[in-house]
Amino acid sequence: MNEIIDRLFQFKWFRTFKLKTAPRWLVLVCDLIIVAFAFALIALSDASDVDVARTPTTLMRNLAIFVGVYLASSYALKSYTSIIRLSVIEDLYRVFLVVICSTILLIIINVACLSLGGEELYRFWSILIVGAISFAFLVMERLLIKHIYARMTQAQSTKRRVLVLGTSLNSLILANALKSEVNGMYEPIGLLSIKEGKENSTLNGFTVYKFDPDTITNLFMEHGIHALIFDASNIKLMRNGFADHFIKNNLALLSINKVEEYEGEDQKDSDSISTHIKEVQIEDLLGRDQIQLNNTLVRSFIKDSVVLITGACGSIGSEIVRQVASYKAKQIVLIDQAESPMHDLALELKEQFPNANFVTYMGDVQNKDRMEIAFDMYHPDYVFHAAAYKHVPMMEINPTEGVLTNVMGTKNMADLALKYKTRKFVMVSTDKAVNPTNVMGCTKRLAEIYTQSLFFEAKGKGATTQFITTRFGNVLGSNGSVIPIFRKQIEKGGPVTITHRDIIRYFMTIPEACSLVLEAGCMGHGGEIYIFDMGEPVKIYDLATRMISLAGLRPNIDIKITEIGLRPGEKLYEELLNDKEKTIPTENEKIMIAKVRTYDYNDVCNHIDGIIYYATKNKIHDMVLAMKEFVPEYKSNHSEFEEIDKEIKQQQQQETTTPETEVYYS
Repeated sequence: MNEIIDRLFQFKWFRTFKLKTAPRWLVLVCDLIIVAFAFALIALSDASDVDVARTPTTLMRNLAIFVGVYLASSYALKSYTSIIRLSVIEDLYRVFLVVICSTILLIIINVACLSLGGEELYRFWSILIVGAISFAFLVMERLLIKHIYARMTQAQSTKRRVLVLGTSLNSLILANALKSEVNGMYEPIGLLSIKEGKENSTLNGFTVYKFDPDTITNLFMEHGIHALIFDASNIKLMRNGFADHFIKNNLALLSINKVEEYEGEDQKDSDSISTHIKEVQIEDLLGRDQIQLNNTLVRSFIKDSVVLITGACGSIGSEIVRQVASYKAKQIVLIDQAESPMHDLALELKEQFPNANFVTYMGDVQNKDRMEIAFDMYHPDYVFHAAAYKHVPMMEINPTEGVLTNVMGTKNMADLALKYKTRKFVMVSTDKAVNPTNVMGCTKRLAEIYTQSLFFEAKGKGATTQFITTRFGNVLGSNGSVIPIFRKQIEKGGPVTITHRDIIRYFMTIPEACSLVLEAGCMGHGGEIYIFDMGEPVKIYDLATRMISLAGLRPNIDIKITEIGLRPGEKLYEELLNDKEKTIPTENEKIMIAKVRTYDYNDVCNHIDGIIYYATKNKIHDMVLAMKEFVPEYKSNHSEFEEIDKEIKQQQQQETTTPETEVYYS
């Protein structure tokens, strides 16, 4: 058979033949032809026996009955619906059931004919033999087609040789699907096992290779392996450092989300499994398993409510919009000053959530009159305030804008939420507000202080609006974050620029961050600053080397890594936010409440109004000085504003009668 197929490929017309899935009706016809053939064999063997010989009319009638019964059984059990080249034991089991059911029905018909005084349909043993022959040939038909497809695919193949990680059922499903895929991109040559006792064995026809970090490179080179493919069930293993064995040796990694989608019988030929396999991104390896959230709580609050979201076009704001829409909010008001991103987001939401009620409202949170129109028109039940300037170096250059948006903008929105009796006001903050070393971090700390003091002041006067703050660190893949920057630099051929070899950061995914905002906003009663267990920090230099290796390149050989020095206001190490001595646990072990100093509202207003006044007049020195005096833990780092720290220190030394300023940590 192999020689016949190979000879056929010598003809040009056969080499260009495109393999396709046979129509189901054709599979059914072939199955019935096999049944008719089995019947004919028995009829021919009985032709010489005078006792059982049948007239042509009787033979045709009996043939029609046999074929009709098998047709009914095949239709009922759907034995013809499977893609034959992907057939597994379950499909052969269906064929067996068809034969058993058909044989039983024919015997019943035979008995009925005899009991009614008519001529028996066929002898009992003949019916059994027809069933046995039919089953044998139906199985042979499927095995033959699988073999032909495999040979033809191999003959046409330009597939890349790959290993599939693991020996689990999902790994076998993935390997079989790739092997059987027509016009696919990958050829699995075996399974890579991390368990003991699996080496030098085979599993379902695939060679099982034992993982050894010292010889994995030689294994790939010896067998010409292009990549290792793994499915979502092994992502935790990859995140625990297993992937580094491949990344350091420049061995490609590929992933697929859900193998189970390709196990079913209804997979369309056009739905190629290869198209669902993607190169592993650094986000896949840095991410963690999604935190367990109280979705019931969030849904009970959000459903049928009016929700207003500022900064709706940003990385965080847009994801909050999507998650709120999934909880079936009554109306979602999107506020942003960016016209084109708002237009793009509106088109996306219209397609993704056609039944949701979205309002796109252009405006700047600095403009209180414009914001008040929105509150007056829509009367939101919940406000998620994500509008802010977030880039540290940019705010060091433009500090007044940082104050006007992050401080005055937050004050505007918080005051309006209180005035219009919003149920909850949830502010999105940052870990850079902890012992800030830059203008941006200090502006977010000032915004936290104002909303928290406003809550306690308003609560004392009987107001019911709850003000809640959420803090988290760097978000994977957000606009302007380090990962997209590194990716663009790698695409351009380098160099990849890092500020310092030892700098570290904490990362979380955008959906994770936004889920935190929603749950914290719903569980809070007012005045809390919620923080998130960020996990282990990531060294930015290691992040750069891993991204270069994932791109199939060699760090500092193909792509240079260059240190450019810390940027204005940048920290070398971010503060840990999950110190148990400074936090209070909640029902969710990943979410905690920060212990922070509380402030008198009137004192806060006096200081913040002064800071905003200096910002509006562009008096940068006086503004930053006022910020540092009110938030004494704000110490500039790698910034021109370090001179102001020196002024304050000199003043404190001169005022020897003044007690030392107490530093508060969040």
